Amino acid sequence: MRIIPAGEPVLSSLLKRCLPAVLLAGCAATNPPPPPDFTAYVVVGEYGAAVARVLIDAPTCPAIVLNQRSQPMTLRAPAETIPLRSTPFAPADSKPAAFPLLTCEASLPAGVTSASVLGRALPLPKAEPRRIVVIGDTGCRLQKSSNGWQACNDREQYPFATVAAQAAAWKPDLVIHVGDYHYRENACPEGNAGCAGSPWGYGWDAWDEDFFAPGARLLEAAPWVMARGNHENCLRGGQGYWRFLDPRPLLKGRDCNAAADDDAGNYSDPYAIPIGQDTQLLVLDTANTTWKGLKPGDTGYARYRDLYRKVDALSQRAPNNIGISHHPLLGMGADRKADGGIVLLPGDAGLQASFGSVNPLLFPPTIQAMLSGHIHLWQQLSFSSAHPSQFVSGFAGTSEDIVPLPERLPADKPPAPGAVVEHFSSWVDGFGFMTMERRGPQQWEVLVHDRHGQIRNRCQLDGRHSQCAVAQVK
Repeated sequence: MRIIPAGEPVLSSLLKRCLPAVLLAGCAATNPPPPPDFTAYVVVGEYGAAVARVLIDAPTCPAIVLNQRSQPMTLRAPAETIPLRSTPFAPADSKPAAFPLLTCEASLPAGVTSASVLGRALPLPKAEPRRIVVIGDTGCRLQKSSNGWQACNDREQYPFATVAAQAAAWKPDLVIHVGDYHYRENACPEGNAGCAGSPWGYGWDAWDEDFFAPGARLLEAAPWVMARGNHENCLRGGQGYWRFLDPRPLLKGRDCNAAADDDAGNYSDPYAIPIGQDTQLLVLDTANTTWKGLKPGDTGYARYRDLYRKVDALSQRAPNNIGISHHPLLGMGADRKADGGIVLLPGDAGLQASFGSVNPLLFPPTIQAMLSGHIHLWQQLSFSSAHPSQFVSGFAGTSEDIVPLPERLPADKPPAPGAVVEHFSSWVDGFGFMTMERRGPQQWEVLVHDRHGQIRNRCQLDGRHSQCAVAQVK
């Protein structure tokens, strides 16, 4: 918009802008109102089916133009404010989730060569994506707990927008988010300049500030695979996850709107996405597991045993599989004890118990690697035992885990029972993103980039085994 200089008559300024285009026709003829602001992106789901999504404050859904032909979009979710439901916090620290905009969607059939909404082009999926960005744990932590106030207003301390822009500049064919998009759960305390003015809660304003606005460049760059994290279970950001991110139809009772439906809303079936060369991605919903462990009789124990069996069946459709689960079963975290000592934390106990009760090796044999987040760092593990490689890419924006990991993991502290670590690499307390570029049917080059796009580590994945050039990124 042009700002009229002080002292210049408003009418004179308007005439100068309008008359050269059309004499006496009025500015409306040459300056139609701009389209409403909106968010648009593409999600890839079961069997590689792609869905265009548009989030817009408008009376009705806009049209989508596919191969120069216009057609209506379907309303996925209306604008509404959902009554306050139970959250992890007291009612005084919670509020109803307000979604004052429509969620619209349209399928992108195979063979579509162009797609746009309101003049904005949408990225289209490739049958064989070769360049893949992997990110996770992207939101800014505002949580009424110890160390819960990240400086969301400081791009150095909350750099997701920078990370997303650099990842987009790498020109990916596909983006994989391994979960935990939403972190702004509680109001910033008075007097805290680092997060002053931030939206909070589980409605659109917090989702926009935490994910859609800072991730805009990357959402425009390529289609996304949207895995689900524990921050998107029904007690937390599940309403937004089902409304905005899951690729499947939104079903009443599986939307996390009512706590009575949480046994349905907290779990969903896995799905497979073919990515060429006899390879597929397997996307697992592990949002409601617990590091405290699960046992027979627990709802989650039975649900995740069923999840394993369905993953096993899907994995038999292709000789090569790369799994995606927010929680790493084969990762290693660390915490500091009261006396200052460091304790190593193995992979997720809930999934290890439930998956392990079906298969002691935890994963079907055709899974060559698992991509995860949850631990706020980057990590790679390869095993001499019959386990897939594990990559953890949870370092894209959320406040980092800073307790150091050893350069070599002790043999008596495996990440999972029976897992024998062959190669281990990590980067603690650094923000960035991971990329995977195909080099063969079972071969990928895996690069670790910092927030500015500089390469900090180089790894090779060949079958189930992986190895990196640097054991510890400094």
